[in-house]
Amino acid sequence: MGSMRQAGVRPNTVTFSAAISACEKGGEWARALRLLRQMGDEQVPPDLITFNAAIGACAKGGEWERAMSLLTEAMPAEGITPDSVSYN
Repeated sequence: MGSMRQAGVRPNTVTFSAAISACEKGGEWARALRLLRQMGDEQVPPDLITFNAAIGACAKGGEWERAMSLLTEAMPAEGITPDSVSYN
């Protein structure tokens, strides 16, 4: 994200989601959650794909309580309805 900013490009939902998805694949659940928080700090709205990637990162890292918190608290707070991927 830093190199994007240096180039004058503002990260958006798609770029954050891609980064969170990479964290999911790399087992970096804490980094995924930091990026999700950063989205809020930068007023970039998360979407279903963003949350599914963050939930997946937490689940793969054995952080099921955090995954459940995203599913039952954070997603509804953003007005996002979970889908079948969210529950898997």
